[in-house]
Amino acid sequence: MDTQNRTGESGPVPFRSSRFFCVGGKWYFTTREGFDSGPFASRERAETGLRRFLHVARMLPEQTHRVH
Repeated sequence: MDTQNRTGESGPVPFRSSRFFCVGGKWYFTTREGFDSGPFASRERAETGLRRFLHVARMLPEQTHRVH
């Protein structure tokens, strides 16, 4: 769990959990917006999927996304 404030945050650090979880031997990632993606064959593949998701989200116009 991340115990440090992120850029632009102040005050107490909010509760954070892992973006990755395993169900039935398959891996998934979740976003802050509550979107779950998967299944992936391994945690490593889920991490790659998250990196790709974030890359695409950063290319969207600023007003249509809030992914960090």
